[in-house]
Amino acid sequence: MTPRHQRNLTRRKMMFALGGAVVAAPAVAAVAPYALADQSDGKTLAAAGALPVTIVNNSGSFDNASVHLYVVGNVDGKQVRLTPEGAVAPIAVSDNGADGFTDYAIPLAGNGETKLSLPYMSGRIYVALGEKLKFKAVTDGNGAAALQYPAGWVESDPNYGVLHDCAEFTHNAAGMFCNTTMVDMFSVPMAIRLTGDKDQTTGTLRSGGRAAAFDAVRAIEEFAPLVVDDTRIIAPGHGLDAGLFAKDYFAPYIDEVWSTYTGKDLTVTTNAGAFTGRVRGEQFTFDGPASVSFAKPSTRDVLFCDGNLAAPNDGTTGPVAAVLGAGFNRSTLLSTTAQPGTDPAAFYQGALTNHYAKAIHAATEDGKAYGFAFDDVADFASYIQDTAPTGFTLTLSAF
Repeated sequence: MTPRHQRNLTRRKMMFALGGAVVAAPAVAAVAPYALADQSDGKTLAAAGALPVTIVNNSGSFDNASVHLYVVGNVDGKQVRLTPEGAVAPIAVSDNGADGFTDYAIPLAGNGETKLSLPYMSGRIYVALGEKLKFKAVTDGNGAAALQYPAGWVESDPNYGVLHDCAEFTHNAAGMFCNTTMVDMFSVPMAIRLTGDKDQTTGTLRSGGRAAAFDAVRAIEEFAPLVVDDTRIIAPGHGLDAGLFAKDYFAPYIDEVWSTYTGKDLTVTTNAGAFTGRVRGEQFTFDGPASVSFAKPSTRDVLFCDGNLAAPNDGTTGPVAAVLGAGFNRSTLLSTTAQPGTDPAAFYQGALTNHYAKAIHAATEDGKAYGFAFDDVADFASYIQDTAPTGFTLTLSAF
């Protein structure tokens, strides 16, 4: 399978594949970039698909009655939600109740597994444990109904105190494309299984993995403020925006990368070919299949893989930006001059690295996680796909 960072897709294109999903101000959703593939052909897909979905509650801490499920997203650019009967219903401002919020929760079966049917749509599967999420239906700038999604990394968000998390997916005529995501935060341990041409599972935490991740992040002074009690760990990019994480954390490493490659070349290989780069006049300039260049990024650019590391959908600059973003977060740009690195034993070495991403990768059985936007570089993201899917299972794992 071709690495997703080498395909003709970009983070910016995927960011609002949910149809311009509204999130609680002032937060901006950092959707994992390649889970949300394009809608296939512009047809009305609301009644198509019917992929069997199974929800398994192995949390051990919450019974089925305490687990609230939400499937929200879009069909043909219109925001929708899944009903318990397996139909898609449009988002409507009139769905807001007396408290100002919708109640789109799908209850789990009284006991055992819960069976659903997923039509063609792109979106997220949210789980909330103990209490329901507060989704507010609003009118967007185009006059269309839209949802304000939970922003658990924003203290003023009405869902800040709710234990919740999500997985992402696109289900269309081309197949099922899905991932667990920690790009925004890590809270509820969950795994996804996809059957079809293959039988694939990812996202499963090793025994004690959740507690180990919380402990590992809490043990690093700069990252410790990102741990919110036993509820969640906020991703460092959002922590930076909230004043919980240093704005110049990566500055020494960024400076050293710029200094190092003033005197020697860095090679970045993508589907387009090999790019050879060197810092010239403060720009990291690459030659090869095309000429691309990057100004020195900030810590925020590194954590969000944005700004001076933004990845346009051009097949050249975008893939190189993705590889650089991964190299900064994994702290591999100084250890090897050939990128992307493919040996996970070489990732996150040294004191100055993305300890959040390091901790959640260490917590999973397969070593894969979506800890930052381009964690799929060299296929280290908790992402699976199947072009002939027969079933999808979301399992809430033991805490």
